[in-house]
Amino acid sequence: MAKINILNEDLKNKIAAGEVIERPASVVKELLENSLDAESSKIKILLKGGGNTSIVVHDNGIGLNKNDLALAFSRHSTSKISQLDDLFNINTLGFRGEALASIASVSKVKAISCDNDDEDLANEITIINGKITNKKFSQLQKGTLISVSDLFFSIPARRKFLKSEKTEFKHIVSIIRRIALANPNVKFILKNDDKLVFSLNENNLKKRIGALFNESILNDLIEINKKNEFLSITGFIGNLNLVRKRVGEQNLFLNGRYIVSRLLNSAVYSSFSSLISRGEFPFFVLNIEIPADLVDVNVHPMKTEVRFQDEWRVYHFLKTTISDYLKNIMITIPKLNINDNFKENNQFHIQSKISFDNNNTKSNYLDKIDKAKDYVKEINRANDYGPNENLKLEKIWQVHSKYIISQVNSGLIVIDQHVAHERILYEKALDAMMGSSLPSQTLLFPRSVTFSVNDFEIVLEIYSHLEKLGFRMRKSKNNSLIIEGVPIELQWGEEKKVLNEIIDYYMNEKKIRSSFMDSLAASYACKAAIKAGDILNDDEMHSLVDRLFATKNPYFCPHGRPIIINLTLEELDKRFERI
Repeated sequence: MAKINILNEDLKNKIAAGEVIERPASVVKELLENSLDAESSKIKILLKGGGNTSIVVHDNGIGLNKNDLALAFSRHSTSKISQLDDLFNINTLGFRGEALASIASVSKVKAISCDNDDEDLANEITIINGKITNKKFSQLQKGTLISVSDLFFSIPARRKFLKSEKTEFKHIVSIIRRIALANPNVKFILKNDDKLVFSLNENNLKKRIGALFNESILNDLIEINKKNEFLSITGFIGNLNLVRKRVGEQNLFLNGRYIVSRLLNSAVYSSFSSLISRGEFPFFVLNIEIPADLVDVNVHPMKTEVRFQDEWRVYHFLKTTISDYLKNIMITIPKLNINDNFKENNQFHIQSKISFDNNNTKSNYLDKIDKAKDYVKEINRANDYGPNENLKLEKIWQVHSKYIISQVNSGLIVIDQHVAHERILYEKALDAMMGSSLPSQTLLFPRSVTFSVNDFEIVLEIYSHLEKLGFRMRKSKNNSLIIEGVPIELQWGEEKKVLNEIIDYYMNEKKIRSSFMDSLAASYACKAAIKAGDILNDDEMHSLVDRLFATKNPYFCPHGRPIIINLTLEELDKRFERI
């Protein structure tokens, strides 16, 4: 057994830093929290290389004098607590005195601070690898400016784990968005490589949500405001128009601090359970206010995990509150024009949506494909047509605006119209992305669509492929696109909805598919295909069947679901006890 040694100070600092600073987004989070604790009303975040090259945070808050500025970068130095009892009554975002020391131990830092409005000169220090290398006077009107560069230069092994500039930038945007939602009264400016990403003015929460996500969603927000003797819940939830197929728009705060709590998130999800399908997620921005002495935020160095004195009381209050506000949710949903003869079709439409929840894996997907292949073999043995032959149907019917049935020599076949069209579009999309673009239909009036920062980055990632699918677009300002044409298969007026659904579906599909183009093709096909509940005439049904049997794999959809079910005469005779 090796001899036990006491770790030197440098090694201890780097180990501690690894718990607090995981990536550039961690640096941004800690610096922003310090700025907010300093009562800043305006904060600028300037990035180079998506944060991989450098990060600058400049605020107009309460500055530091010469002595405090140097002391702030020493480990376990803080102005937030002074005795043990303070640890259980924390009203600030930071309190451990570890963040600045951790950042300084793994990067090159320059800090400038002015401790009052009247002072002409500010104090500046330079820290490299945790050691102050320079002190001098500098120029700064008010507040504090901290510049961080060469992150993890002293820990090359950790630096290797940094992702691409685009990926690290997305993580930073997510952090800033959460903090900006919790502090709508503070102005935030974000620039990356001198390009303005967003400028958020001081505002109320509703307008801040509109600025960060999309102003078009404001009419779909339901305000929450409920209090009891211990708790208060304020914020907004989205109606069913804002339900998405992926997580990312669920924001839960405790006393202004973003937290991660599966239990409390489930309280919101369960309130929506009767209104949404599995694999769908509601939109919410909620802040829970609770006396500081009833909650412990000192659970994890990232400070996103908390421990309540009575967690189940919080859970039930949150669930009850959201459920009460959802009682009148139908008022906020646009009226549906459904023919009385087809009332059940809307139900079918909801059930026919194909989704993968977070528990799905690539093995699940492959299992489905294998089952479908086995099923194809059985169908081919039972039918008098081969897998690539066109099927000529003399008589054809639509059942419940969902299935197409017809007689064949061996009995009956039943075709799921949605997954049949999905297979057709999937193969067309794959061919288009590897060859010539699909044709577009020009919109009579070009439409502007605005995305959240994260979603816009995803759109840019798949932009060229969307053009191959038939979307004709041009970039506009403020994370917007002007859509001038859409795929011929797509109904007019569905552009924004389909693009959002493609983004969600694409991000989920990426987890189970190895091919970029395959996941995008599957996403487009699922969202552009005709739905259960869509009424088809004879020509449309015949065209759909002909196009289906012209595909390479007409018997199962891209996700492994069967498209065709064959009911043989023998099976029918057995059911009617003829044999």
